[in-house]
Amino acid sequence: MQYHINGFRPGNPDIKAPAPGRHEPRTHAIPETVDVLIAGCGPAGLCLAAQLAGFPEITTMIVDPKPGPMEKGQADGVNVRSMEMFQAFGFAETVKREAYWVNQATFWKPDPNNTDHITRVGITQDVADDQSEMPHTIVNQARIHQLFLDVMKNSPTRLEPHYGLRVVDLQINTGSDDHPVTATLEHVADDGSARETLTVRANYVVGCDGARSSVRTAIGGKLHGDAAHQAWGVMDILANSDFPDLRRKCLIQSAREGNVLIIPREGGYMFRMYVELDKLNPDERVSNRNLTSDHIIAAANRIMRPYSIDVKEVVWWSIYEIGHRLTDKFDDVPEDETAIRNPRVFTAGDACHTHSPKAGQGMNVSMGDTFNLGWKLAHVLAGRSDARLLHSYSAERRTEAKRLVETDHKWARIMSAPPGKSELDGSDMPRFQKQFIENLEFTGGLAVHYDPSDITAEPRHQHLATGQTIGKRFHSAPVLRLSDAKPMQLGHVAEADGRWRVYVFAGQHDTGTKAGAVHRLCTWLESDPASPVLRFLRRDEDIDALIDLRAIFQQDFRTLNYEAMPPLLRPEKGRYGLRDFEKIFCVDHKLGANIYEMRGIDRADGCMIVVRPDQYVAHVLPLHAVDALSAFFNAIFIPRTGR
Repeated sequence: MQYHINGFRPGNPDIKAPAPGRHEPRTHAIPETVDVLIAGCGPAGLCLAAQLAGFPEITTMIVDPKPGPMEKGQADGVNVRSMEMFQAFGFAETVKREAYWVNQATFWKPDPNNTDHITRVGITQDVADDQSEMPHTIVNQARIHQLFLDVMKNSPTRLEPHYGLRVVDLQINTGSDDHPVTATLEHVADDGSARETLTVRANYVVGCDGARSSVRTAIGGKLHGDAAHQAWGVMDILANSDFPDLRRKCLIQSAREGNVLIIPREGGYMFRMYVELDKLNPDERVSNRNLTSDHIIAAANRIMRPYSIDVKEVVWWSIYEIGHRLTDKFDDVPEDETAIRNPRVFTAGDACHTHSPKAGQGMNVSMGDTFNLGWKLAHVLAGRSDARLLHSYSAERRTEAKRLVETDHKWARIMSAPPGKSELDGSDMPRFQKQFIENLEFTGGLAVHYDPSDITAEPRHQHLATGQTIGKRFHSAPVLRLSDAKPMQLGHVAEADGRWRVYVFAGQHDTGTKAGAVHRLCTWLESDPASPVLRFLRRDEDIDALIDLRAIFQQDFRTLNYEAMPPLLRPEKGRYGLRDFEKIFCVDHKLGANIYEMRGIDRADGCMIVVRPDQYVAHVLPLHAVDALSAFFNAIFIPRTGR
């Protein structure tokens, strides 16, 4: 973590210096115009707000109809990909400390000797070896909300939500570039009743307002899909039980009474249960059954015989029906107008895709939506990129949402299938156990793979880094920082700050001196007019304000000389011109975890890996391919007009 760059500041380094005019507590006055209006303080909305809060030049407003922050319930699973994202926001260690870690999953099915009872049939590792440096964690969604709110409040803009406000309608003036979206907002009383309305004009609106999204409705979007006509109950409870796997993730299948999924919760005592209840008629809604928490508890005890659960406290509970639905598009531009119009309104999270909660993807995919959108909005609003960039949000995220809905559709039906229909021919392993193992990459959030585009290159040089797949997330690995011999994860240098990263992996004999390829590349980046580092840099910006260059060498840190490294890897920054000592890394030979071997990096000649602000690999290139590097960024950024 780096701070003090523009002078000594005591206290908590997570509290950023306020931007001019942002040091006073926010008043409750509603602005007439904003750059971005976010509807909804769920995971998607807060993830987006936390990103945009770091840009003082962008005015952001986030509203929610509730009277205040969430306190408990709803989503709880945080997959490894989201944990990697949390690292960029600076609170992954807090989550790791507080959360339950899902290390194993156990599987139970009817005992063949007494089918009224269940028996354990398997245990599997929940996170595959070297899938991520991060664990799969379980923590209250409200706690995740608070961590995002803290990032917002401590940001240069001191951003805080406006509670008690709901977006009810939108009007888009497609012929204007001056805050063309007029949003009608409605005051909501604590009892949920509506009061007077007001309007706010925005350059962009993002609907993170759930499955009944008013923003989606305003742009003509609809959720399409089907329902499984199956009622499930979910509850967070404090209870005693003779069931032996209460502190493991469990998938339980009974012979005749249905299925249960157990998820231990943070704190050591609480756990969550998803319990299969009644089949619904095709024209019936789950609300017609008048099911209660007592029905959930009774069903769980029937399913889990010979074991029983004595519930002491129900912390939160809900009844839901499985549904799998997806919108046609995640923005306001019809498919046949994408060549002539750029998006002004977007939807994210449940507003554009819904599914069952048992795969643990709802909160994770919702945050993935807006982590994808946030840096693109920042680039466009800052004038760094053309607004055409915003089309890539719907193109990329709808593809991934479709994958999510299809995979979850299959998983939900396997979970609800009777035991006789869940077995694999010729195998003793239940189908739901086999499917769980096959889905580990998906449930970890690591199956996302963006197609080639202006921001994700064709994999022509993929052989230079076989373990860093273009279009998939950058897979971190251990390194040693040269300046102070600190062991760390390379991916942890990335922050949620809208910057691109270029990781330069040196060839076998390159030590950073003038004779090597790394030095030649750095000299070109620092001095050639075609260099993207220079071409898109603005007056008074630090050299790494847009593209953050890091170098990794294969030698032991004792044999590398910091003072012989290229000046671009030892830049002077900030108002005092202080030197940045944290750009250069080497293989950690003491630990024995060689990043070149772990990630398939070409050891003879090395390569450079370009990584997007949302941590996805955008390009892999030879170290000499400066023309290709320049051409790639030329398609993304608008050149500076003066310096």
